Parts: sequence; C-alpha cells; structure tokens
Amino acid sequence: MEMASIINQYYDAFMVKYADTVLPGHLKAMNAIRRCRTPDSGELYVQCPDCGHAEWRPLSCGHRSCPKCQNYEASRWIDRQQAKLLPVLYFMVTFTLPYELRSLTWHHQKAVYSIFFTCVASTLKDFGLNPKNLGAEIGMTMVLHTNNRKQDYHPHVHVVVPGGGVDKRRRRWKKKKGKYLFNKDAMAKVFRARFLAALNEAGLSIPKRVPNKWVVDCSCVGKGITALKYLSRYLYRGVISEKNIVSNQNGQITFKYIESKTGNTLYRTLKGEDFLHLILQHVLPKGFRRVRDYGFLHGNAKKLLFLVQLILYVVVKVMKQRPRPVFKCPRCQSPMVILGFRQFAWEPG
Repeated sequence: MEMASIINQYYDAFMVKYADTVLPGHLKAMNAIRRCRTPDSGELYVQCPDCGHAEWRPLSCGHRSCPKCQNYEASRWIDRQQAKLLPVLYFMVTFTLPYELRSLTWHHQKAVYSIFFTCVASTLKDFGLNPKNLGAEIGMTMVLHTNNRKQDYHPHVHVVVPGGGVDKRRRRWKKKKGKYLFNKDAMAKVFRARFLAALNEAGLSIPKRVPNKWVVDCSCVGKGITALKYLSRYLYRGVISEKNIVSNQNGQITFKYIESKTGNTLYRTLKGEDFLHLILQHVLPKGFRRVRDYGFLHGNAKKLLFLVQLILYVVVKVMKQRPRPVFKCPRCQSPMVILGFRQFAWEPG
C-alpha cells in the first residue's frame, strides 16, 4: 500500500472532517508525498554511457515525513554517529510526557518540544556532574518521537548516553562503572519540576491533575551502534512504513504493529480520513530538528571528542562521504549520467 494513493483517495474526506484543525505543515507533507517520484516533483534526463539508452526519471519529494525518501540522509547520519562511538557501555534513557500534557504539547508544539529538549539535557547533565553519580560532563544524542507503536500521539525523547564523561577540572576521562547509569525515579522528579517550571516561565497554562509521578526509563544497551540504528529508522522517514499498511478496503485502512510488551503482531483499522489524521499529527513544525547532540558529542566539540578518542585508544578513521545512489540503466545496469532537468508547474491541493 502506498501512502500517495491513500492520500489521493481520502484527501477530500480528510479535508471535510479535519479542515478546522489541519495545519499548514500537514498540507505541505500530503502534497509532497502525493508528488513524490512523479513528474510533478521534477524529472532528470539520464543517459547510459555504455549502451546509449536515455530516459526521463522522476525525482523523489525529499520530505522528511515521506516513507519513500531520506534513506540516504539516514545512512549519512549513522555514518556520522558511528565516527563518534567510544569503546564503553552505552545507555538508553527515555523521558515521556504524561497523558495530561499531550493536548498542551500538541497546540504549542514548537515551544513545548524545545522545552522538552532543554529540560532533558539539563537533567542528565546535572546528574552526570554530581560526584555521587559520575562527576563529569557527559555526551548525549537525543531523538524526539511523537508516536507509540499504535501511532497515537505519545511524545517522548530517547537519549543515547556513552558510559563516561570528561572531568574538565582534572583534565581526565571518567568511566561509568557497571550497567547502571542514574536513578530513573530521581531523574523523573527533577525533570518534572524543571519542565513544569519552564512551562510557567513560557506563559503556558498547565492543566490540572498533572500526575506527581512521571515515567523515565533507563537501560544499558551495550554497544551504542545498536541503539543508534534503532533510532535512525524514525529520523528521516515517515512514522509508518508502507509495508506495515496491509489493507485498504471499504473505506478503511488496516495497518500492523508489534506490541512492545509481548512482541505479538497486532492490527488496527481506521477510516481512511482518520488514518491520515493519525499519521499527519506526527509531522513536526517547519524547521524543527528532531535529533540533537549535546556535551562532547556536539558538533562544536570535535576537538574534545578527538582527545577523548585518543585517550580511549580509538582508531579515528577518516570518513569518506557516502556516495549518492545512482540511476542504473534498465538495459545493461550501468550507472547513468544526468544530462538535464525539468520541473512542471503544479497547483497545491
């Protein structure tokens, strides 16, 4: 099942039902996915230098919510993160906003998501600096997710943390011992207090009955590449893979997902327009970055990271930029050469 065909089929019904709540970013995402790999996204004129075969090839839309696009960008992100890996244990820390705050978050996405990142970063940073925990500045890679496996709105932040940090005062690397990072209940209390204080400072109205106990999960994930590959699947593509959409019959869409607790494959069926609304609610605000690095993993701390890698005897390899995929000739499979480009005018729907 292709998202483009589903959008084309249920676009009118979706607009009738959700026109009052649909955001400009949702419309932009739908229009991009509809045009993806069609002449409306532009075409390249390519020719095979071996056999001479030439043809026009449609371009992809490049939208980060499109399930067909951004595979190259996801691969490049993995390459960059792999170059930062250290020979230490890694931890995955997950901060989840309670149900009572989801409506506020949805209506003020850019502001609340920014507060979310800031409070998570400050909480983990201070726990790392505490001498009882580590007494050093840690590095972090954070990724914002807005969906659970059923695709419901469920904002949470995953944080990949190397098991160690930099003690700048003593100019040394401190390794985290054992398969335990920080106390998750203590982190949850500190994060809750800081998040609510930041909402107040931003002038956002906090709903009543916000629970006293919030959820923070922390687990050892072994080598960091495992966690990074898991996160990369949700960075540059839509929240649902087209292969998980199993049926489109009688005006209803059925998709499958894996239940986290049991590992069983379950199915969910919705009306076509409701399915589109379910998926589009996870389109992020324009220009908002879903993934961010902090501490010695930040882009501005390359010199510090290099010193850490030297201390830990990491062989630093010069990373060559991953080559972009090429068009292959349908006759002889040789790489084709781009000779021209054309773009058709289109009307936004």
